[in-house]
Amino acid sequence: MSVSTPEHIKEIKEIFAAHLEQNKQRKTPERFAILEEIYMRTDHFDAETLYIEMKNKNFNVSRATVYNTLELLESCGLVVRHQFGDNQSRYEKSYNRRQHDHLICEECKEVKEFCDSRVFQIETKIGELLKHKISHHSLILYGACEDVDCANRQKMTKN
Repeated sequence: MSVSTPEHIKEIKEIFAAHLEQNKQRKTPERFAILEEIYMRTDHFDAETLYIEMKNKNFNVSRATVYNTLELLESCGLVVRHQFGDNQSRYEKSYNRRQHDHLICEECKEVKEFCDSRVFQIETKIGELLKHKISHHSLILYGACEDVDCANRQKMTKN
């Protein structure tokens, strides 16, 4: 997942502004700051982490504003929310993103994205067999990474 370009962020802000206008929501600087912060990220994140990181960068946002903005961004397709087997929602930017799947390490909780054309072939075949037009899918694989020097696992063990 890469950091968005200034042109990409401008386009995303325009989409968000139109969505807010259409739904009679206020276009506040805080909402746009949250949007920009998300699109500068390269990871899957939870709302609380986003809130804390923004506070640490001296953004004037409340916890409620972060949560409410994430809901608005999800409703207009600019972020997608995931449940990766724990009780915490994680988000990722989704505008102009290609279909991909996730592999979660059960020990260190690292999320890795992957894309394999064979998954699409299976999706197509299942749709044909069961007479469904598949619109999208979500595949999440769980396991333990084999990296003995896993930075995330080391952080988890030290705590």
